[in-house]
Amino acid sequence: MWKLLTDSSADLPKSYYEENDIGVINLSCLIDGEVVWGRNKDLEASTFYQMMRDGAKPTTSQINPVEFKAFFEEYIDEYKEILYLGFTSGLSGTVNNGRIAAEEIMDEHPGVKIIVVDTLCAAMGQGLLVYYCNKLWKEGRTMREVADFAESNKMNMVHLFTVDNLFDLWRGGRVSKTSAFIGTLASIKPLLHVNYEGKLVSVSKVRGRKKALSGLVDMMAEKMGSHKEQNREMIMINHGDCLEDAKILADMIKERFGFENFMINNLSPVIGAHTGPSLIALFFIGDIR
Repeated sequence: MWKLLTDSSADLPKSYYEENDIGVINLSCLIDGEVVWGRNKDLEASTFYQMMRDGAKPTTSQINPVEFKAFFEEYIDEYKEILYLGFTSGLSGTVNNGRIAAEEIMDEHPGVKIIVVDTLCAAMGQGLLVYYCNKLWKEGRTMREVADFAESNKMNMVHLFTVDNLFDLWRGGRVSKTSAFIGTLASIKPLLHVNYEGKLVSVSKVRGRKKALSGLVDMMAEKMGSHKEQNREMIMINHGDCLEDAKILADMIKERFGFENFMINNLSPVIGAHTGPSLIALFFIGDIR
């Protein structure tokens, strides 16, 4: 039997990882140079986002090859085959560090095979790919079969985002301070997505939070294409610290498409440090990103 691993940027609930025996390595989030969330530190999402509201300016740190090597070595005595689904290289160097560590281990332990997949996904878009790969693992598919599935289907993981507070994007370096100020005065809400390079880019703008949430649903209808029946199985929604808005979005999707199965979770501090507490993100399978 082989082992499925990912990193904390997949943003699935801890209970899901535990129930499905999926190994996870954490990127780190720092405030004033001190790690507040990472591999050996934990912090409630509500506490973290309140710290941001109070003016904290978090920074983030990718996983280095030494940390990756120690992580993989935790499993190689029991598993000779390991599949790691990593955070998009469009936003972090983490997955490349994973490759470096995997190559070192395979050189030192010729009987071990580690496949590293750059998912080109982030947050629960990465989580959705982990979810479907885990299903295949449960069905008894080989590591190579599941790795091939991940490579073939990762571009179908659609990521749609909006934020209510443009200054959250300014703090994360996504918009200028002037744009944040003017947009806030005009109640402009951006609609963003993760493109084929795994990078977060703006798609359009609307006025008001409710129109932004409706805009996510409209984009879902546009991008879902032939995958409507497949999406009945699972839709994923991340939020910074705005659960009620996440529930409103889920209700809109239920009403529009009749979908019933949702997984809703906070965005982890590592990505949330760049997007803030007002982020809402929608993930599903589509014909196009």
